[in-house]
Amino acid sequence: MSEEQAAEPDDTEEAADDAEGTPAPDEELVDRVADADPEETAREVASLRTRVEELESELSEERERADELESKLKRKQADFQNFKKRQQQKTEDARQRATEDLVERLLDVRDNLVRALDQEAGADIRDGVETTLHGFDDVLDDENVETIEPEPGTELDPVHHEVLMRVDSDQPEGTVADLHRPGYEMAGKVLRPAQVTVADEE
Repeated sequence: MSEEQAAEPDDTEEAADDAEGTPAPDEELVDRVADADPEETAREVASLRTRVEELESELSEERERADELESKLKRKQADFQNFKKRQQQKTEDARQRATEDLVERLLDVRDNLVRALDQEAGADIRDGVETTLHGFDDVLDDENVETIEPEPGTELDPVHHEVLMRVDSDQPEGTVADLHRPGYEMAGKVLRPAQVTVADEE
């Protein structure tokens, strides 16, 4: 192959370049434009340009609307996070106030116990201790704390009862024989199960 032949462009390469660039025009459309009246063709082109401008304007408006909605969403998310933080702070403040109130009432109970112990040696402090215990029970009542004290013969409840051991008893097998230590329940939640012994076969 000569240098001149090598320098000549290849029609196949040009066709490939066209294929990679602008799509080849529709032959039917080319024939239609060639046969059409120039003024009619100009009007169609102008109409198409107007439509393209309208579509571009609509697209721009939709993008602005999308940006506005995204901005509103971000503000809502920020407002929700701030609301969540405020609620958490309110909950914590309420918990602190409830704890402070409980401690203040327990301080009175402690003061009564100290006064009972300050009695002279040999003094009968039973009445004072009983009064203090009643005051302590009143505090528990105010906090909706209920005592768990199953009677002998009560069916065993693994949620409310903690079994210490099985013992010979006149009670039916598998039921509570004796109460070792009372339990406590608050608002339906067991704070401490009652410690019990359970009747076994004799």
